[in-house]
Amino acid sequence: MGSNPGVETEKKVVFTILGIFCLCVAAFVIYGVYWAFYDMDRLPKGEFLIEESSPDGKYTLRAYVTNGGATTAYAVRGELVYNEKEGKRKNIYWNYREETAEITWTDEDTVVINEVSLDVPGEEFDFRHQ
Repeated sequence: MGSNPGVETEKKVVFTILGIFCLCVAAFVIYGVYWAFYDMDRLPKGEFLIEESSPDGKYTLRAYVTNGGATTAYAVRGELVYNEKEGKRKNIYWNYREETAEITWTDEDTVVINEVSLDVPGEEFDFRHQ
């Protein structure tokens, strides 16, 4: 007896749907881990330390210190404020075991935060990715 083409087609459809479902679940889990542990938009606000504006006034870098509690050290968060786009902000710096921030603009698009040089607005520093 030969195989039934209808049954073979049904098996292919079931396996295809099962494969797509598994890929969707895996993508959801991977995104969830990223969101929970690596997304810089979810960093704690912290207490304001200092701010410095770029030479052309296009950006302001604000630094905040965060206290993670008794079991973790302090960390510094650097927030880039787009002065020409009202309300737009982006976290570009996150470093663990720091309590202070030194900010220096070397030109209109380069800021140095605690000896880490970043070209803004594209570059970011996150100690968790080093």
